[in-house]
Amino acid sequence: MSTYKALLSVFSTDRVGLISDITGALFDLGINLEDTSFAVLGSGGGLTSILEVPEDMSTEEVAERVAALPGFEEADIDVKRMSLPESKTPPTNITHRIKCEGQDQPGLVARLTEVFIDYEANIVRLKSDLVEQDGQDHFITRFSVNIPDHKADACLTTLGNITERLGQKLTYERVN
Repeated sequence: MSTYKALLSVFSTDRVGLISDITGALFDLGINLEDTSFAVLGSGGGLTSILEVPEDMSTEEVAERVAALPGFEEADIDVKRMSLPESKTPPTNITHRIKCEGQDQPGLVARLTEVFIDYEANIVRLKSDLVEQDGQDHFITRFSVNIPDHKADACLTTLGNITERLGQKLTYERVN
């Protein structure tokens, strides 16, 4: 059977069973999930997935099936055919898990992520959370990254200097 790749994005009010409802409906349509991620974002939940869709099924049909599920009346659902050409991508194996935390401030994520560019480090996953702690906004950013071995010490030292200037606390671990 001939298939095509599509990108599914669903943002809905978070609830128990949200992921199961979506993935079950896709399975019933004969759609295979590839790379998939989910995160609670505020009071909502966001699921993003690369799909392998039967060629005879339109992206509109996929979106309509998810939208017809109970509880998805107000959900934002988008399904698009993938159009990225095959190309060489940076390494995706995770070499380090990094956590930065402290008071929230504008531009924080931008400043932290800029450090990785100079060291050819690829961010594989990023998750940030704004939580209230002691009556103040506290921002926690977690990175799963691939840092080339010969650049890891310098990258982490530079990141440590930046986080200190930004009033953040940095912790990290090497992943084998």
